[in-house]
Amino acid sequence: MNTVPLYAALDLGTNNCRMLVARPTARGFRVIDAFSRVTRLGEGLGASGRLSEAAMERTLDALEACVAKLERNQVERARLVATEACRRAVNGQEFTARITRRTGLVPDIISPAEEAGLALAGCASLLDPLVPWALVFDIGGGSTELVWVRNSAAGQTVMGVQSIPTGVVTLAEQWAAELCSTAGYAQVVEQIGAAFRPFESLHTIASLLTGNLVQMLGTSGTVTTLGALHLGLERYDRSQVDGLELSFTDIAAVTRRLAGMSADERAAHPCIGPERADLVLAGCAILEAVCRLWPLGKLRVADRGVREGVLLGMMKDDARMGGARQAP
Repeated sequence: MNTVPLYAALDLGTNNCRMLVARPTARGFRVIDAFSRVTRLGEGLGASGRLSEAAMERTLDALEACVAKLERNQVERARLVATEACRRAVNGQEFTARITRRTGLVPDIISPAEEAGLALAGCASLLDPLVPWALVFDIGGGSTELVWVRNSAAGQTVMGVQSIPTGVVTLAEQWAAELCSTAGYAQVVEQIGAAFRPFESLHTIASLLTGNLVQMLGTSGTVTTLGALHLGLERYDRSQVDGLELSFTDIAAVTRRLAGMSADERAAHPCIGPERADLVLAGCAILEAVCRLWPLGKLRVADRGVREGVLLGMMKDDARMGGARQAP
């Protein structure tokens, strides 16, 4: 019988409810079970300022499915973090209390800075330790985070974080018509770029872009989808996408291909699907704004982030307290 405890990290985002169940190992952790469901918790939030009843019910159903997995796996420690939708909604606190009453889970509405820190912790192993600076970004459903990182073999130091309340769900809802035309798409990219420029002004990242001083790492459904499309995968395969290097030329080519597809064609693609067909161009616009401001020419794709950061954080805390055991 394996006596090493199981941990679970749940990430309640604006678009998805995701969970990983894992066992600590000497090199990190081994995933035992996983869950992911598109719930669109933030649907309509931009217009109303509130989480809708239908969206909350979808999310509660997903969380109940997570609890069933927690019980089946006999998870000893779990953490549920909630991000932009719950931060922004006037009834966000009310909803998290409702989650606890219905499922027993106690959500932690985390700040944008903590969300960015967890995303960085989750994907830091993909950074090249020989490149001294890193720009890490996370395009979410309701917000996008930028993290400027001092990087070394000894670890990472966060030098700055910016979060804008624009993600693929909010952008797709507010700018649906514009994203479907060339001129409108360009306008959206310019607006997002304007929101990111204060970050550049503060950290002067552009001045370091030559001489292999900066690397770029993206963690989001947008970059993983573009990676899968670039590879021509017939079905999404994390092992081929996680850690993939994409050139900006590759990104532009896939973006043009997506823009030329109809909504039905995007929905029919197995690496996009009907639940993300209306969101992928919004993600491309956010990504293009990042690439234009900081034209490094390439980025690395991370199919990992907040959940992995939560798992590592819990395991490290327990190890410091002397309570964690490891699987070989």
